[in-house]
Formats: sequence, structure tokens, C-alpha cells
Amino acid sequence: MLLRLLLVGALALPLIHQDPAWTPLFNGRDLTGWTPKFAKHEIGVNLRDTFRVEDGLLKVSYDKWTSFDGEFGHLFYERPFTHYRIAAEYRFVGEQLTAAGRGLGWAVRNNGFMLHSQDPKTMVRDQDFPISIEVQFLGGLGSGLRPTANLCTPGTHVTMAGKLHTPHCTNSTAKTYHGDQWVRVEVLVLGDQLIRHMVDGETVLEYTKPQIGGGQASPTDPAVKIDGTPLTGGYIAIQSETAPIEFRKIEIMNLEHCRADVTACRNM
Repeated sequence: MLLRLLLVGALALPLIHQDPAWTPLFNGRDLTGWTPKFAKHEIGVNLRDTFRVEDGLLKVSYDKWTSFDGEFGHLFYERPFTHYRIAAEYRFVGEQLTAAGRGLGWAVRNNGFMLHSQDPKTMVRDQDFPISIEVQFLGGLGSGLRPTANLCTPGTHVTMAGKLHTPHCTNSTAKTYHGDQWVRVEVLVLGDQLIRHMVDGETVLEYTKPQIGGGQASPTDPAVKIDGTPLTGGYIAIQSETAPIEFRKIEIMNLEHCRADVTACRNM
């Protein structure tokens, strides 16, 4: 009887250390929970129906665009996170908006996660990119090397190998994915203690201590862009940079319990 009581009591205890589950961030039907912000437009304007959900896919589409004048867009999830694992399954489709003109060759088959981002409500009307850490998704161009899951740093810096790392973009060690194939990228984010990019289950880039600093995001509110401020959490967004893309999954594993012991969560 005592053994039975002990077993029942144990089962009644919360499973504090059980593995968290993946939770989808879009519902497969509409943009509930997401808010667009395009440069030169007010928050909430979904310019030319760029972000949409069709056939269960979250799409960034340019079929209703005939010109481009720097209206870089971002679609923000409704709440911030600090400790989590996030994943995207994406594929690039079609051709870049031709009206983007010269000077945007870098934007061909280019998208990404903006992590630890500023609140979109704090972006000024004409701001091109949010202050954030970008996990850059790149598609291959048919030949040559073009790795995905790179790092770009609009208005930010990170630490690598114990030193402040200030280049705007840094390539990962991921392979190149040509054509319209589906790719899964995951990112482990533990506040400002660790950010790890993974492709096909392999670590391809890792860094620590993201902080506000540098350029590549403009114009910005000086009350928001205070250089040296640690980035311990923030909003999540995907981009629109003139390249059509589809997402069949954007999902998150909430790791808030890792606040108490980041070391124990480094291999999650």
C-alpha cells in the first residue's frame, strides 16, 4: 500500500524536466497572431497582400507588385520570447521581383528569421530593418556555393570566440540548397548566453552575447537604438526582400525553464 501511495504521489508531481513540445506559430489558415510592418508604411499595413496563407502555406508573394522603392517588409509574431528553439521549413519559389532593379542582387532567394527583434511598434515609419539578429535563409542560384542559416546583424553585434564580432553578415558552414527544395533550419536561443544555428540536425554557426550596435538598420529611434544594450529576448519576424518564399512550418519550443540553468539546456 505504501508503494502504491508513493507511485500515485509521484505521478501527481509536475514533470518539470520533460521535453517541451513544438508549437506551431501559424495556424495554416490566416495571419492570426502576426503583424506586418513595411518600410515607408504604418504598422499593420500588409502592402500589396505580400504576406498571405494559401493551401496551408505561409507565403511571401510579389505577384501584386509592379515596382519597388525600398519597401522592405517584416511579419512579426505577436509576443516576444527569450529562451526557445525555433524551426522553419521553407522553400524559395519563382523569381525575384524584377522591378526591384539593380543593387538588390543580394536579395535573390533571400529571407530569414529576425530574432531578439525590437517591438515593431518602436520602429519608425521609414525604417528598413528592425534592430535584431537575423538568421539568414539563402537559396542556391543553380551553381556555386551559397550556404543558408548565415548570420546578419541589422543594428546589432555579437560575440564569437570571446571577441566582439562586428561584420554585418557571416557565413555558416551549411551546404547550398539549389532549386525549390524544402529546407529545415532550427535555432537554439538561450537569452544572450547562446544562439546556435542548425541545418539537418548539424550545428553550422554559434555565437553569444548579442547586443545593440552598428549600422544596417535605418532610420532608427535613438531612444531605442542604445548601443551596447544586451539583447536577452525580443520579437520574432520573417522578411520580405523581393524574393518569393513559402513556409510550411514555423514552430517553436518554449524553453523558459532554461532561465534557471542555461548550461543544462545547451544540448537541447
